[in-house]
Amino acid sequence: MNKTLKNTDISKTKENVPDVVVFGTGDVFKLISKASSEKEEWMKSTKAMEIKDIGCVIQVTTQQGDNIAEALVFVPNTKILPINGDPKNGREIVQNFI
Repeated sequence: MNKTLKNTDISKTKENVPDVVVFGTGDVFKLISKASSEKEEWMKSTKAMEIKDIGCVIQVTTQQGDNIAEALVFVPNTKILPINGDPKNGREIVQNFI
């Protein structure tokens, strides 16, 4: 079965995967960067979950076909901010912000 690799947030996921079921807040992890190819069946992404006044949990995912590798790390004193103050430009993780 082919997977939809182009989703970037929960609203896109609901649009592209009609039978998706979501419990809680689907966008707890914010997408920082993503690259994918449905034709070549690969995807790489970096997501972060901010813990207010403490730091961020960062998740890196690499998928090649049915093989998936993930890593999680907590980075203290970081925050997720929109690039150049505009969310349309994407997001970045800023250290020593707290």
